[in-house]
Amino acid sequence: MANNTGNTILALLTGTAVGVGLGLLYAPQSGDKTRKQLRDEADHLQDNLNKKYKETSSHLSEFASEAKKNLEDKLEKTFSTVNNKADDMLNKLEGELGELRRKNAELQKELKKK
Repeated sequence: MANNTGNTILALLTGTAVGVGLGLLYAPQSGDKTRKQLRDEADHLQDNLNKKYKETSSHLSEFASEAKKNLEDKLEKTFSTVNNKADDMLNKLEGELGELRRKNAELQKELKKK
């Protein structure tokens, strides 16, 4: 959406500059005065474009920072979930291993009795 807004503003400023330029070229005044007005308008347009560039750059930087933070948060959450699941699996396997050791000890006792 920001890209469409930037393109719209750029088109508007470009159209304005072209319109003003054509208007000045056909205006009944001296060439020096017309050139000065064109130069002033070009400077004004340059200032507006620089301002829009800085604003757009700032918005993109903010968007990138927010996207990075969201990705880091999601990764952290995923790693946390994976670690918890791994811990649960290890606890379950340790429990089963303990049960197997207990059964093995019982079998060993039975075999010694025979």
